[in-house]
Amino acid sequence: MNDRSKKAMSTQALELARKVLAIEADAVSALASRLDERFLDAIGLILACSGRVVVSGVGKSGHIARKIASTLASTGTPAFFLHAAEASHGDLGMITRDDVVLALSNSGQSDELLTIIPLIKRQGAKLIAVTGNPDSVLAREADVHLDARVAQEACPLNLAPTASTTAALALGDALAVALLDARGFDEQDFARAHPGGALGRRLLTHVSDVMRTGERVPSVAEAASFFDVLLEMSRKGMGMAAVVDPNRRVVGIFTDGDLRRTLERKPDIRSLKVAEIMKRDPRTIAPHKLAAEAVELMDRYKITQLLVVSDAGELVGALNTHDLLQAKVI
Repeated sequence: MNDRSKKAMSTQALELARKVLAIEADAVSALASRLDERFLDAIGLILACSGRVVVSGVGKSGHIARKIASTLASTGTPAFFLHAAEASHGDLGMITRDDVVLALSNSGQSDELLTIIPLIKRQGAKLIAVTGNPDSVLAREADVHLDARVAQEACPLNLAPTASTTAALALGDALAVALLDARGFDEQDFARAHPGGALGRRLLTHVSDVMRTGERVPSVAEAASFFDVLLEMSRKGMGMAAVVDPNRRVVGIFTDGDLRRTLERKPDIRSLKVAEIMKRDPRTIAPHKLAAEAVELMDRYKITQLLVVSDAGELVGALNTHDLLQAKVI
């Protein structure tokens, strides 16, 4: 293949890719204008459900159904995926009268789903159908039908499920987010559902889990000399030392930056006391605060260490960016 042919092929591929994205974007955009009271009815059915949402489908719709079930489950709506073909071979026993079945089929005529509809009805479970054909059997038999039809598939043959699966996925996300909001599901709830991820660490880790305590916290009294504070900083390796009063209440902080500025400005350091050169009223944080809040404070004030104090202002710990990195909070 010569260079001209390669260039022509590349141009054609880019044009086709852009067309695919445009078709799928239009398919999703068209859903918004079709949302009506039926969407609210679906939300109402799920919120009133005392069981779980059973999401089902076959083929490409089955893959989309599996993802929707996962999204629902991680955002506060108990849900699981049931393969429609397996349902008629024993897995139908997973469905109870307290459940809501969310069935996906672009044609609305999938044999595997139509086979189990009477059994779902007999069980007493509610049925929400997401199809691209409002006149289909599945749409007619559903308690609520959500219209996910598309003008065309993004496939040049108008055959491979592309725009239709994207539309169904987007509609599932809309359901999940609307339910999340209706349930008052917040960041803490999301973190509890994702304890192993980075977000879970950010939202579940508290300052008390990360901070250094006891002898690991560098601190000196107000009367300490310049050399006393240098020795303490060197021993504890945090790039700073807290300055405390006799009751261990924080009155100041002395950092590596303060050290450099002191050496630049003070020709005679032998008689210096830390109280003369420390920074008063340093930034502090409480141990019960989230570690993510410590990160935000450090970013906002361009600092790398934080003193941890009790409600009475007593020094109880300290942490720096290295501690937060080690805990994988940042």
